[in-house]
Amino acid sequence: MNLAGKVALITGAKRVGAVVASALAARGADVALSYNHSEREANEAATDVRARGRRALVVRADVSDAETCTTLIETVARELGRLDVLINMASSYRAIPFDQLTVDDWDHQQHVDLRGTYLCAKAAVPHMRKSGGGRIINFSDWVAASGRPRYTGYLPYYVAKAGVKALTEALALELATDQILVNAIAPGPVLAPDDLTAAQLKAVEDATPLGRWGGADEVAKIVLALIDSDFVTGETIRVDGGRHIH
Repeated sequence: MNLAGKVALITGAKRVGAVVASALAARGADVALSYNHSEREANEAATDVRARGRRALVVRADVSDAETCTTLIETVARELGRLDVLINMASSYRAIPFDQLTVDDWDHQQHVDLRGTYLCAKAAVPHMRKSGGGRIINFSDWVAASGRPRYTGYLPYYVAKAGVKALTEALALELATDQILVNAIAPGPVLAPDDLTAAQLKAVEDATPLGRWGGADEVAKIVLALIDSDFVTGETIRVDGGRHIH
């Protein structure tokens, strides 16, 4: 897909999302960014998109709410005129010990990471059909994509991200005749959390065959590759420096 004149929406405009937005704008796309709490980061990403000569739209949206997902998609299509690429990055990530998990904890994780991904995709499909096709790129996790949980305390997160992989495959089949290609990216050690100690950073590097953190640009490269391809669908690509084979 040639991105010149196309419109992309990124749900979750913080950190990696901002780098992806910049890469899309550099390729000629207008970019909408949704956020729930990170308004400053979303506006900064929009400023960068505009600096590259493209239109940007910032929308607050809690994708755990079904009606909000539909409203988000309709707002983007109305304000920017179309929707060609949907990148579902919105996610919740927090450790909760198993014995402390509540039903609300479980539901919130599934609603943000899995149900929100489905609902945004469902709302986007009619707009992509109008243009003769499109791209949906979901975000899983390298651990869930490998089918082997490694860390305790993240049960709802792991299940939700494993569900995103399954959803990606099923959507790819459902939407293939519409020329809407659906894939997923499963990041590993790309950007380090701010609260990691030097020892923890080193431990991740030692456990990663390539021996380093990848950086957000590596995710953006795969986003662009999946948009460029006209024949890859139903795939989940791990961007983890080989972490899953360690």
